[in-house]
Amino acid sequence: MTRERLRLPLFATFLTLATAGLIACGGEKESAGPAQATPSVTLSHERAPAGSPLEITYKFVVAPDAKFTEDYRVFVHVVDTDEEQMWNDDHNPPTPTSQWKPGETVEYTRTIFVPVFPYVGDATVEIGLHSLKDGTRVVLTGEDAGQHAYKVSKVQLLPQTDNLFTVFKDGWHPAEAAPVDASLEWQWTKQQATLAFKNPKKDAWFYFEVDSPGKEFHGEQVATLSLGGQAVQTFTVQPDAGRNLNRVKLPASLMGDGELAELQIAVDKTFVPQVVTNGTNKDPRELGVRVFHAFIDPR
Repeated sequence: MTRERLRLPLFATFLTLATAGLIACGGEKESAGPAQATPSVTLSHERAPAGSPLEITYKFVVAPDAKFTEDYRVFVHVVDTDEEQMWNDDHNPPTPTSQWKPGETVEYTRTIFVPVFPYVGDATVEIGLHSLKDGTRVVLTGEDAGQHAYKVSKVQLLPQTDNLFTVFKDGWHPAEAAPVDASLEWQWTKQQATLAFKNPKKDAWFYFEVDSPGKEFHGEQVATLSLGGQAVQTFTVQPDAGRNLNRVKLPASLMGDGELAELQIAVDKTFVPQVVTNGTNKDPRELGVRVFHAFIDPR
């Protein structure tokens, strides 16, 4: 066990922190007129440790007389008990608002990873719609926190140490971060990589977000996840196809009776950038797939 490297789970977030959120909604104006929809949010967990996955179901019940003249962006702010914004999940809805029909219900789910933020305690989720053209915010039905941001849910934020104890064992390259965004972190596998974790003695979900950039380096790859010597999921990773989040069930029956269980990640093909580019790329490492999140959730 002396070769093992101990660390908390690899957390990267595809959320933008508070400053970016303020910029995105900067110069907002409050519109007048009747409410255009009633928003609500359902969270997969009421208590969420930093870095853990959180599935958010967004629901908009469109008013019978609603009229959307443009494609508004959904802004989602998570604020602390002092009403200070910590981060956001701003996004464009899968169905543009210009296509929302009066009286219909628009519902969709997004999975986010709670940012590792220096705050523990109760938080409020506020939601609204704003124009990308001039920042105007749409009137909605609900508890207005001010400037047409509506309180829709509560969540209790817990410390990162409340997550399941995890060890990245053999087969992992050191963590890297994006030059322009230190919060965006990833870790490359080799051809085989092992993730050890405290045995929860019950079924769990494995959140595995990967990509494989550089189609000039290689073709598609097949990744296989195995637990207790048995394959539990096989999927294809297309080069330059973007990040792919997989949610895989891990049966307790394959975790054994020990204090630790091990999950193996195997890739059928690897590549060495220095070799496939004839030295143009100086990276001499054997690379499998690039992992943004590898999180085991027994909740």
